[in-house]
Amino acid sequence: MTNPLQAVRLSFIGAGVMAEAIIAGLLRQKLVAPAQIVGSHPRAARREELKTRYGIEVIESNREAATGALVILAVKPQRLGGILHELKGALEADQLVLSIVAGAKIETISSEILHSAVVRAMPNTPAQIGQGMTAWTATPEVSDERQAQVRAMLAALGREMYVENERMIDMATALSATGPTYIFMMMESLVDAGVHMGFSRHVAQELVQQTMLGSVLFAMESGKHPAELRNMVTSPGGTSAEAIYQMEKGSLRTVLSKAVYAAFQRAVALGQKSAK
Repeated sequence: MTNPLQAVRLSFIGAGVMAEAIIAGLLRQKLVAPAQIVGSHPRAARREELKTRYGIEVIESNREAATGALVILAVKPQRLGGILHELKGALEADQLVLSIVAGAKIETISSEILHSAVVRAMPNTPAQIGQGMTAWTATPEVSDERQAQVRAMLAALGREMYVENERMIDMATALSATGPTYIFMMMESLVDAGVHMGFSRHVAQELVQQTMLGSVLFAMESGKHPAELRNMVTSPGGTSAEAIYQMEKGSLRTVLSKAVYAAFQRAVALGQKSAK
């Protein structure tokens, strides 16, 4: 199988946690060589750290880094405006820009840098260990060849999913990108419940983590609807039935649904703010 990234130069504008996760994933899977990667970062200490750790080139100038490369925008949202101004007019027509900046609309990026081939992607934090979920979409100007390169790059982070429009990116931001927050909070609550019953925190944490991991893997392998799986372990008058009664009484479903929708509205608002 041909590697779509075999001869592609990659430029990471911004070299923070998520950029490093992508770089590490690509090198780990040998999709690119260190010589194919250049990054930019304002701090000399961070540049030296990445050079030493991965053997890649890291420079200070964003505009220089972007020359002749597939450009990955991986900066904080508050820094994006200045970065786009710096890159304005710097890209050739056949270059591609991939943004993982939260809330940044394709139209905003495209109009600021005067470039039409733009992909917007939203990974999540498990991407740092190659178990992420990334939703992405692209402008019509992104060729099939470029889309294959994007798929290969994002697959290095875990799983990738193409969606039809930017609204779905905002939806994915609320569900999968913000999703680890919900999971971590549930884990924390269950561990605290275990401690309350009398387990040590270490033991409670191990019980909860393996239970959640096993449940997710079982659900994926079985292909069954979550309601079917829940019914399989809910005996009449049993412990699961009593626990479910209390969760329904506390409106757990409603709280989670409201939390996800609030995150979606916030994602939309961030996009509107970045467009101004």
